[in-house]
Amino acid sequence: MTQFAGLPVAHRPEDLGFDSGRLARLDDYMAEMVAGGRVAGVSTLILRHGKVVAHKAHGSATLGGDEPLGSDAVFRIYSMTKPIAATAMMILFEEGHWILDDPVSKFIPEFADLKVFAGVGADGQMIVEDAKRPPTMREVMSHTAGFAYGLFPDFHPLEKAYLDNRIARPAGEKAFIDSIAAQPLMFQPGGEWFYSVASGILGVLVSRISGQTFGDFIRQRIFGPLGMVDTGFQCEAHNVDRLVTFYQDDGQGGLKEVTEVLAAPINPFTGPPEFEDGGGGLVSTITDYARFTQMILNRGELDGVRILAPATIELMATNVIPDAVLATSNPLRLLPFNPAFGFGLGFSIMKDPRRMGSMEGRGTLAWGGMGGTWFWIDPENDLVFVGLIQRLADPISGEFRAKARTFTYAALTRPEL
Repeated sequence: MTQFAGLPVAHRPEDLGFDSGRLARLDDYMAEMVAGGRVAGVSTLILRHGKVVAHKAHGSATLGGDEPLGSDAVFRIYSMTKPIAATAMMILFEEGHWILDDPVSKFIPEFADLKVFAGVGADGQMIVEDAKRPPTMREVMSHTAGFAYGLFPDFHPLEKAYLDNRIARPAGEKAFIDSIAAQPLMFQPGGEWFYSVASGILGVLVSRISGQTFGDFIRQRIFGPLGMVDTGFQCEAHNVDRLVTFYQDDGQGGLKEVTEVLAAPINPFTGPPEFEDGGGGLVSTITDYARFTQMILNRGELDGVRILAPATIELMATNVIPDAVLATSNPLRLLPFNPAFGFGLGFSIMKDPRRMGSMEGRGTLAWGGMGGTWFWIDPENDLVFVGLIQRLADPISGEFRAKARTFTYAALTRPEL
């Protein structure tokens, strides 16, 4: 049987329950977005029952380029690094190095005396109070610990403080941890959900617990065993020319090249970073990331190599946001968490897709990256989707994700197969 990324390729989409004519809508849409200058290139991959249903690349690595985008193109995956960091943590969890209710300060003592934001005084200074307890490992894994990020400086005083203090783009592990410890939490641990530097903290935890650098650990325990040959914190010499150009809206309906992110020059990925960021530091290819997501869908195993136990995958795929938090709305979350949509240990979880107006199966795990990349893992339909573009996250990149879901599930006309 034909192989792609080491995975068998279906003879035709119909063999896996898809209607080829309907599936063509996905390719037509992606081709139109390239032709319209919305992205330079786009690559999509659908797997079902461990087999490739469809893979298509449109456009080029550069806007208007002559060289077609290859399946080996290297993309900045930003926050799609986070599920990999969570997986690394769960490897150490299985080995008995930590438990979910451990205080994070057990491994990062710098977090022993964190304060909590309590408002802004008349003088414009932040009012703080003592944290009732240190955040737990469960809360760090699920963005419910109270940390901020620095991605939305106009949204909250702490977000501006994180950006001003370079916390989201640190010059090394010590600077990262010390800067976080010097800032208050956004809320008492466990009291809310906020997208945060928590996954960067996971990389530090992996390093401190394992005694290896974070990069060495994930290379030896995840990338190597899974055959993810092009994933890492830098492009190797043989593939640096495959790194696609990163674009953003130019404000006039077109695109311009991204030259800086979070007020810092964009990482060229030609050398080792100052900080191996578990929250967004990796580059990867569609073939590599498909192998990672298929391992998760397979409940921890791929091609005879086991990364995690099935029960561990189930634990990661279980909502851990407190019911009281899901039952209320709060603009701090930036995502529509509610009783139908939650978050586990590294992934968002679609608990009730029809209630959310979506077509995927119950229990679908998903996330995306600031570069516009996205994926979902649908256990109910035994399906994986990976989509890679390189457009700074905005409503257009969000449209890619929504349309991809619609076209994929509208084409799955025989899910019983």
